[in-house]
Parts: sequence; C-alpha cells; structure tokens
Amino acid sequence: MNIAVISVTENGRILSRRIAAFLGGPHIVGRFCFRTHYDTDSERFDDIHLLTQKIFSKYDALIFVCACGIAVRAAAPHIYSKLSDPAVIVVDDTGKFVIPVLSGHLGGANRLSEIVASEIGAVPVITTATDIGGKFSPDSFAKANGLIISDMSAAKEIASAVLDGETAGLFSEYPCSNIPGELSAGAGFRTGICISPDRSKKPFPVTLNLVPRNIIVGIGCKRGTSCGRIDAHVMHCLETAGIDADRICAAATIDIKSDETGLLEFCRNRSVRLLTFSSGELMQARGSFSHSDFVQKNTGADNVCERSAVCAGGRLFFPKTAGNGVTAALAELPVTIDFERKIL
Repeated sequence: MNIAVISVTENGRILSRRIAAFLGGPHIVGRFCFRTHYDTDSERFDDIHLLTQKIFSKYDALIFVCACGIAVRAAAPHIYSKLSDPAVIVVDDTGKFVIPVLSGHLGGANRLSEIVASEIGAVPVITTATDIGGKFSPDSFAKANGLIISDMSAAKEIASAVLDGETAGLFSEYPCSNIPGELSAGAGFRTGICISPDRSKKPFPVTLNLVPRNIIVGIGCKRGTSCGRIDAHVMHCLETAGIDADRICAAATIDIKSDETGLLEFCRNRSVRLLTFSSGELMQARGSFSHSDFVQKNTGADNVCERSAVCAGGRLFFPKTAGNGVTAALAELPVTIDFERKIL
C-alpha cells in the first residue's frame, strides 16, 4: 500500500514518525508535517486542505495524526465512492485512539487501524456493525481475496441479512477454506454469494457475484510505443478471449522494458502492478512458447509476452497475439478462497 501519514502538532510529528517507521517495511509511506512542526524526513505543508486535495487520489490510505474534525473536513470534499476512496484513519496526537473514518472494509481502514493501534498501544475504535459483531463482511472478504464486487447493493443486503441472523448461501467454482457459520453451501437461501468468472450466474434470488481479479497480461512492445497503442491491443486480446478488463491484476514483461513510458502509463491507468523478469528468468519458464529469432537477438529471450505471463505465476490460456508494435498474452493465476484472509 501507498500510505500517507499527516501530522499537525509536535506530538503528532513524533507519533507520525513512529507510525511511518513501523509501516515502512511492507508499505510505501510518505510523511507530511505542518510547517511549524516538521523534520528532515518529512514534507512540509502549509494548508491541510490543499495537501489533502493534492494527495487524496494518490495514496491507498491517509493516516491523519490530529483531531478527528480536522481530518473529516479535509477529506470530505474529495469523497466519491467506497469502491475507490482511500482508507482514511485518524490517530489523536497522544496516541490513545485510532479511528477508521472512511473505507473501513474495501479500503482496509479497519484492519490498518488495528495494526497501527497494536503497534503504538492505542485503542482501535471500530464502528462497522459486522466487525463489532464478529460477523461475515462481504466487502472485506472480497477485498482480502482479490475478488471484484459486481453489485454493492447485493453486498449490503447480504451483510444486513447476516446481521439479522439469516444464513446466506455460498456457491464457488474455486476451493474454499475457513467458511464462516453465516454461510452455507447449496441452494434454498434467499441471499448468497457466487464466486465465479461468470457474472451472469444467479444461484440465489439475491446473488452477490464475486469475480476473481487474477489475469496476468504479458506484454512485449517496441521502444517508444504509446500507452494508447498498448491499451488498445490489450483490450482487443481481452475482448477476443471474453475476459473483462477489470480482472487484470498485473502486467508482466522483460526487465529492459521496466522504464518504458507507455507501458508504465498503461499500468497506472489500469491500476495494475508491472512485474519484470530478466531474459534468463524468461528462458527458464516451463511450457510451450512461440519462438522469435529477432526477439531473442534483441532481448536474449525468444518470447517476452508469453514467458513473462507464466513467470508471473499464471497458466497461459491466450497465446501471443501481435498488432501495432505490441505483443500480448494472457495467463490466469490460481485462485484459492480463504474466508479468514485479511486485507493487509
């Protein structure tokens, strides 16, 4: 996660430094301190409203070390949707309480608050009903397992039913573990979740379709190829294969393309990671791949798109397709569903 830690007071600065140091191992952390209380490891700001406007869409989580009202007023003008808003968390500058105020489930604010509170010895103030009651939360579960929520209204209805003591159904095309007591496999339930790449399946009157985000796109391209050309070719491949674009979880290529501007822009626009592999790693990939003497002469690997998709852990199901200076191949990551998996 990309996490911003924002402080206003001197106590807040000290605490923000501690939080950033703790989170900085597994996550990318930026610190922002008010101009009268900053240090050399932080970026100074003059206006918290302008700062929040600048960084709101650039970070996965914003941790405000200040009064709750300050944080709420700074974030409020930029709130759009729980599907896309970052996690917003408030920590008082004495470190007594950690409060998730926005995107508790999908954004991971609840879980991140628990982690921060545990580190600094604070009390996490969780207010979402499913978490308080220890009940199954469809959106938290989906986020933790890399599943796309197709219908938030269905997710809310299932969460409400579970809170009322109603059992929800479960249909999954993938192996599941640690299934909670609130869910039961089989038909005959009013509400239920369906874990499948087929969004049209409706095994329950109220069905929440959860689709795995597990498609790797292997990409090769000529130097200087534009983002538009890369995107157009990848979308053509996905359409041909009958795969929705939101199922892409990562792009893969050879390491000499790690600075390719068009490819990097494609990944930013599609909110996916770029995974790169050396020519030696690509040539060690197991499977049957198309061969190009020209590509091998120039890169050291006889195929970039297919081999990189497989090196990323995928099973190749859509082979190399070329067009407009771009080659692309599609691979599918294995899916295992664990109902106890956490977001962070």
